Amino acid sequence: MGQTESGWITTDCTLCYHSCGMEVFVEEGRIKKVRGLKDHPLNRGRLCPKGARVIEMVYHPDRLKYPLKKVNGQWQRMTWDDTLSEISDHLQRLKKEYGPEVLSIFSGSIGVENLEMMELAQRFKGAFGTPNFISVEGICYRMRIRARQMTFGKYPVEETNTKLYVLWGHNPEQSDFPLFLSLKENLAKGSKLVVIDPKKIPLAQKADLYLPIRPGTDGALALALIHVIIKENLYDREFVEKWTYGFDKLVPHIEPYTPEWAEKITWVNAEEIRKLARMYAEAESASIFQGTNTQDQTANGTQNSRAFAILQTMTGNINNPGGWVIGPRLAITGLGLPTEKKPIGAENYALFYDFWGRKSPYGQVVCFPDHVPDVIKALIVTGGNPVLSMPDSHAFKEALQKLDLLVVHDLFMTETAELAHYVLPACTHLEKNGLAYSYNVCHGIPYLMLRKKAIEPLYESRSEFQFWKGLANHMGLGEFFPWETDEEIVELELRSTGLSYNTLKEEKAAGAYYGEKRYGMEEYDRKGFPTPSKKIEIYSETFAQAGFDPLPTYREPDQSPLRDSELSQQYPLVLTTGARILYYTHSQHRNIKGLKERHPDPIAEIHPKTAGQYGIQDGNWILVESNRGQIKVKARLTEALREGVVSIPHGWPGEANVNLLTDVHCREPIMGYPQMKSQLCAIRKAED
Repeated sequence: MGQTESGWITTDCTLCYHSCGMEVFVEEGRIKKVRGLKDHPLNRGRLCPKGARVIEMVYHPDRLKYPLKKVNGQWQRMTWDDTLSEISDHLQRLKKEYGPEVLSIFSGSIGVENLEMMELAQRFKGAFGTPNFISVEGICYRMRIRARQMTFGKYPVEETNTKLYVLWGHNPEQSDFPLFLSLKENLAKGSKLVVIDPKKIPLAQKADLYLPIRPGTDGALALALIHVIIKENLYDREFVEKWTYGFDKLVPHIEPYTPEWAEKITWVNAEEIRKLARMYAEAESASIFQGTNTQDQTANGTQNSRAFAILQTMTGNINNPGGWVIGPRLAITGLGLPTEKKPIGAENYALFYDFWGRKSPYGQVVCFPDHVPDVIKALIVTGGNPVLSMPDSHAFKEALQKLDLLVVHDLFMTETAELAHYVLPACTHLEKNGLAYSYNVCHGIPYLMLRKKAIEPLYESRSEFQFWKGLANHMGLGEFFPWETDEEIVELELRSTGLSYNTLKEEKAAGAYYGEKRYGMEEYDRKGFPTPSKKIEIYSETFAQAGFDPLPTYREPDQSPLRDSELSQQYPLVLTTGARILYYTHSQHRNIKGLKERHPDPIAEIHPKTAGQYGIQDGNWILVESNRGQIKVKARLTEALREGVVSIPHGWPGEANVNLLTDVHCREPIMGYPQMKSQLCAIRKAED
């Protein structure tokens, strides 16, 4: 692999999904300092607390150092060669007896942003012949992409410079560092801010309007906004008439969705809804910023994204400065190998998998527990901890325990790794080469840079490239992994971009934009939108043909306090999960002392009046119960949160794991996403 350089090395950070620019100072083969890369458009020389503490992660004493095999309940050290040989033999036997579908491969959140981790897993999937590649895409973000693609034909992204920011279930101060930087700068220049959230987040103190919505009811609010904009003729008539299909059907459809109707559902005052509709429609430019998965993980998820797309369209905030912009497509050379067979979930959630011949490489991860062991008997996990991060930890743990073979490739002994038959030590992002990319926060244009290796892999850790190539070679599939180095992988990925590995290494170390953004509609004047109607599809025949409402509708959460049922009487409070914490990414980084000190305890945020009904005071340890289980966390009382709501971040291990409360079968009907933002719960003080 060769020796790495000394001095300052330009690379990127993959501790969350942003891929911010980072510089790493290396001396005698060891990382001594890190700092933000000033020339990178996302972070502009700054790092979040996670990036600033990356050295602690790289040299953490608990890192996995050697391949391990579980023998009679104890971990036994192995060589890489023997481990890959045994895994290969096991997979070959299972494939011969049951067929290739027996294997599933899971890639976690960091595997979504790490191109090589995701694409090499998909390549092995194709070489082996299984369709069952699953990832966090089945609970996060992919729904939004699919919904926008079915509306516009492509995926438009939010411009970070706008005159009106609508943070809809989005708290960038905790979860979106680059957006937070842009927002602060532009508020100082006169941009306006709206916050829609059950919690009055600190940014709401600077907002022109704050709407304290009930979790899971975003679709009702969106429909009421559309109603007001149409009834008061606030929409961009010229844009709508020229560029959209189905607006004539939307007008009568929206008639019953009044602000008064929405007030009863959302708990947001009707006049405040009207105020927002007028502010949004009359802004010089406006952009709705959805939470990363806030609206996805509800009963109404797909239709939420469709409604937001229609709001942007009606007001002419498409391809304008400060709106949603359809930028150039990131056309890197993919490494994945397709298979003809359909993955798990494709039959149940067809639009998640395929529309207009655009097939997704993903199976629906929420369907995984129900397919073990009848279909799936082996699972390989890279860059993820599904037993903690996926909904319904009970269901996932039980499924993993039924597997004939579970292999985990990771940095640490995670909760998922503890259940594995084999655990393999992985590299950090600073110990391997790769291609870093950013998109939506770079003004709608793909931004590429080299993820440059700073140091050689520690201990016996190996990159995903080394792992998959090694396993493929042991299985007689080496022809599908012909490359010798990860530099060759990056060179291949860049082939269709006009850039090269050496260009990004030597000439453009801080990265380069790929493509050019164009405002306006000239392109669509010539050839129309890439949809069946060649227009922006307000009315979707694709949805109708799949058996779903072609116009956005509202679906009440399956578990609802508005329903007088035995469940709502037993669990009277609304549980919303997954609020982000700046110091952690999902279940990661809680073993980093410098971060753990900043947020040491698992908490449940509750309004003082709600807590008072149960004799709970600030700092008490409490039990939170749902129809799936019980956890123990510390109560944090705050008047910022709506009454009747309990908000619990995810990612804490053990008895504080909020996914012991969520239900994998409580799903959105179109794409199958779990309703993790709006289930029901009960609380009580824990006994001392």
